[in-house]
Amino acid sequence: MAVELSPTQALGLWHRVVIRQVEEDAPDLTSRQMAILLHIYLIPPPHTVRGLASLLGVTKPVITRALDSMGTMGLVERERDTRDRRNVVIKRTVAGALYLEKFGDLIIDQARKA
Repeated sequence: MAVELSPTQALGLWHRVVIRQVEEDAPDLTSRQMAILLHIYLIPPPHTVRGLASLLGVTKPVITRALDSMGTMGLVERERDTRDRRNVVIKRTVAGALYLEKFGDLIIDQARKA
């Protein structure tokens, strides 16, 4: 189903979603963290620090810092690749899946109210 929005309407929807997210006291993710989290959950694995850095055009330390924060929140986990110990594989968590499911529901709810 295609939805047609003007730029102002799209920004208004995003504004309402962000306001509701803040009101619900959900984990506060940066745009970079949200991009990483969405990629991990929407694109089939495996996901590595190296691959995410390449995808976003940033350095591996930038990804590592974002993953550190998200790991503290329980949204992702990391482990060494058993086949290539140089790679770090990013794993999904139940908490991360629930966070994004609630975020998706929030977007739907705010879009319906528009």
